Amino acid sequence: MPSISDSIVQGDKDYNESVELLNNKNYEESSQKAISAGDNYNSSLNKLLEIKEKFSKDLNDVHKDYIDTTIKELELKLKAVDDLKESIYYLRNYYNYTGSNYGSEANDYIYESLTYQNQRNEIVQNNSELFN
Repeated sequence: MPSISDSIVQGDKDYNESVELLNNKNYEESSQKAISAGDNYNSSLNKLLEIKEKFSKDLNDVHKDYIDTTIKELELKLKAVDDLKESIYYLRNYYNYTGSNYGSEANDYIYESLTYQNQRNEIVQNNSELFN
């Protein structure tokens, strides 16, 4: 679980840096950070799906809830990364309206993912003995 959490934290950091770089019109580095964010999110998602597939009958309800909540969070964050990459592409090529629309959709996905991120954090806080 710690490596899953670490990859999510790094993905969030990369995503935020990508947005900042995009706002500064540094398209190449923004694109690299977006790719890195996606890689980190995918790493966590793949680990969670593997745990769910291989160990589902051995997991307690708290861990199952954590895994399902985190999967939903990561799926939304991956959609945000995809839209961020599209935004970078279009803004780099001076299609500002289309690029801005993709950027707005990416933000919407991130805001939606925060609901699941908060639920995940709450699960860990309320069951800290299971996550040490």
